[in-house]
Amino acid sequence: MLTNLISVVDDDASVRKTTTLLIESFGFHVSGFESAALFLESRQLHETCCLIIDVQMPGMNGLQLQSYLAAAGYKIPVIFITAYDKEESRQQAMQGGAVAFLRKPFSDELLLQAIRAALGHDGSSTRTKTCN
Repeated sequence: MLTNLISVVDDDASVRKTTTLLIESFGFHVSGFESAALFLESRQLHETCCLIIDVQMPGMNGLQLQSYLAAAGYKIPVIFITAYDKEESRQQAMQGGAVAFLRKPFSDELLLQAIRAALGHDGSSTRTKTCN
C-alpha cells in the first residue's frame, strides 16, 4: 500500500499533469484520473488519503463524486479545484466536508497548505483515515 497517496481527478490533461507533478515535488505519491468513473474503478480508491477534484467534469462532476463517496462511507478528505468559482458550488462543497475550494490557477503554497490540512499535518484536522 502506498503512503500519502493523493489522487487528482480532473478532465483537463494539462491541469492534471501539472498538478500531479507539483504534488510529487512536495514528496507525496500521486495518481491522476481523467474522470470520476476511472477513479472509482481504480485500486487507488482504497489507498487514497486525499482527493483533489475538479468541480466541472463530464459525466459525474466533482460535487457528485464527493456526495457518492460520502454516501458509500468513504472518509477521504477532499480539496476542490475549479476555474468556475460559483458561490453555490463552493457552499455545497464546504457543507459536504471539503477541506478547501481553490480557484484555478492556485499557488503552489496554497495547494500544499490545503494538502497538509487534509492530511492533518497542520494540527487543524483530525481525520479518521490517517496516512503517513
